[in-house]
Amino acid sequence: MPSLPILRRLNLSPRLSPFALWFFALILIAVSALPISARAQINLGLSSSKTSTSAAVVQTPRVRAEIVAQAPDGIAAGQTFWLGLKLAHEPDWHTYWKNAGDSGLPTELQWQLPAGLSAGAIDWPTPHALRVGPLVNYGYENTVLLPIPVKVASDFKAPESGMMEVRLSASWLICRVECIPESGEFALQIPVGGTTATHSEDFFKAQAQKPVALSDNGKASIQADANASKGTVLDDRISLRVTGLPAAIQGKALQFYPENAETFRHAAESGKDWQQRWNGNVWVAEGMPLSDMRSETPKQLAIVIALAGKDRAAAMDKGEPIAWRSTLDVAGQWTPATLASVSPALAAALEANKNAATAPVATSSASNTGIWAALLGGLIGGLILNLMPCVFPVLAIKVLGFAGHGQNRRAQKISGLAYTAGVVLSFVALGALLLGLRAAGQQLGWGFQLQSPIVVSLLATLFTVLGLNLAGLFEFGSLLPSHIAIAQARNPVLDSFLSGVLAVAIASPCTAPFMGASLGFAIDMPAAQALTVFAALGVGMALPYLLASFVPAVVSWLPRPGAWMETFRRAMAFPMFATVVWLVWVLGHQSGMDAAAALLALLLVLAALIWALGLSGKSRLALSAIALLLVAGVGYYAAPLITAPQAEPVQAQSGEGELWQPWTADKVQSLQAASQPVFVDFTAAWCVTCQVNKRTTLSHADVLAAFEQHKVQLLRADWTRQDPAITQALHALGRSGVPVYVLYVPGKPPVVMSELLSKSEVLHALQKI
Repeated sequence: MPSLPILRRLNLSPRLSPFALWFFALILIAVSALPISARAQINLGLSSSKTSTSAAVVQTPRVRAEIVAQAPDGIAAGQTFWLGLKLAHEPDWHTYWKNAGDSGLPTELQWQLPAGLSAGAIDWPTPHALRVGPLVNYGYENTVLLPIPVKVASDFKAPESGMMEVRLSASWLICRVECIPESGEFALQIPVGGTTATHSEDFFKAQAQKPVALSDNGKASIQADANASKGTVLDDRISLRVTGLPAAIQGKALQFYPENAETFRHAAESGKDWQQRWNGNVWVAEGMPLSDMRSETPKQLAIVIALAGKDRAAAMDKGEPIAWRSTLDVAGQWTPATLASVSPALAAALEANKNAATAPVATSSASNTGIWAALLGGLIGGLILNLMPCVFPVLAIKVLGFAGHGQNRRAQKISGLAYTAGVVLSFVALGALLLGLRAAGQQLGWGFQLQSPIVVSLLATLFTVLGLNLAGLFEFGSLLPSHIAIAQARNPVLDSFLSGVLAVAIASPCTAPFMGASLGFAIDMPAAQALTVFAALGVGMALPYLLASFVPAVVSWLPRPGAWMETFRRAMAFPMFATVVWLVWVLGHQSGMDAAAALLALLLVLAALIWALGLSGKSRLALSAIALLLVAGVGYYAAPLITAPQAEPVQAQSGEGELWQPWTADKVQSLQAASQPVFVDFTAAWCVTCQVNKRTTLSHADVLAAFEQHKVQLLRADWTRQDPAITQALHALGRSGVPVYVLYVPGKPPVVMSELLSKSEVLHALQKI
């Protein structure tokens, strides 16, 4: 088994698997969550994106949402105080106003308040127009507070504790190019008799951004223009007249925001599609186009008009109003839009979907079939995982473990069971962490921990220490306190268990055949079922070693314990160092070459420290102190470089930068719209299987010639560091990790190929274009 007990009868000293080393490997899995904000509430129930517990703050990669309150005079009967949801968007992301425009959805707030309190509607701040291609949406970027007034009843009784809890269930759609629905459960404790005014500035700013209601109703008149060529009358435009505006804004160009989503053509531009002017103190908009989706003519229309650009900013600085809300009386009638009828084919498809939704027994049967298929795929994938390059570095530990037990069958069986428990429980723990973070809003997949430069650096450090130990530079028994070394020697079962933990940490960058589909299916299962798939994956990986522990014939080919083990152990240091080279290369792709050089320098001084600690006499103390200072100094300068933002990708030589283009979801859609086939390589620098396929199948002359012959555009989606857009694309394909290879042919469903990509598979798929 993958541990090395002390071979007392051969007088071989232990040089591997000390308790401290295994404990370090166990920490690596926990460290993988460090880049993820701890403020997001985690829920393993994947059937809902809402959090299972409540807090004042919910953090996602795209927005920080916080429930806030404004009650400077406390909460008293018959008075009003304010609550709100504060949204701090990441750059380029936005949420929506009550009329989202051509696309999007408004933020929704559902309050759970104590008896005697009633929440009003959102006091929407004035939005901005967000133009996306031919569409225009209305919403908010940067930071916005959505306030609501809360009326306190006259018979309200304060709790005896003096503290009142309010709860909020909020949902919002947040968009950049892609859109992601998010939600959160919030809770806030408010002192009834005390002052709550921490966010006063936010509430004052939101109040200043609220449109001022005009007392005078404006007028909206239908424009009817004769079209002589067709002998018809067009009534798809309208003129607006808004009165009661302050004299200070007269003559200025204003922005227009309708509160109804399907009345006006949102993308129409002032000065191009319609004209605005001032008639004395009346603001007039002429020829404003109506929406192609308009319904029956209402009696009134509610609109908001606001200052634009610098005028708005200047008014905000002076504390003056920036927008005004007017209710317009509608004169005349327009013709409602005639919506296209549903085609017979679409109607049939909708009816089929309706019938399918009313067949729960069949759905349950299909679901059970899918679960068993996922379990079988996980089991087979775990078996194949033992043959993947990621697991090669631990083969030395496993082989030496079997040989070290010799003919002690009982020790072999116990060690096999302990190793299996370590592997299975580690897969379940890693799966639970992945599912929990996804439920909290993180866009993650299999191998997510290696998207962190910190974890990559820690793994490189671990394998450096392992390599130095295997090479004979030091023995842990000489570095650790004697009571720890004795405890480790007396607990070989714990050694075997923790060696299973290490095997999972090492194997996680790989995705074997059958694994991708099983893990992709598991991601959408309820938590309990999903974790059984991860457990099946662990059973599959541990099964060969468990079998070898109980069936002596499987390992009968190994020589008897002897001096050959010492030579073999030293030789196995080189695969460990090769793994370090690979991890440093991965870090270079994540954080740049400066980070890779910094990590190499840190590993060098760490090796010097280990060597110094192995000395004796006065030189040990002096050289160890010098080496320790070097480690601290280099670590201080290396840490910022290692955690630096992702470096810009460097195009490969030999024209590869022109052959392979960076992936975006928009690029795939635009190429397909142009009737061009697309091949996407979802890859990562830390994925060994990806690199093997890249340098063999995807670089083969016949494959490249076939791509060129069929005019296939090649795109590469680099998942080396966390990228929510790539995670979403993988999820849409039913996968949760890389490698994934997809051929998109216009008019056909995507073709997802196997993880171990072959030349024949690619050529066969291209022949069907």
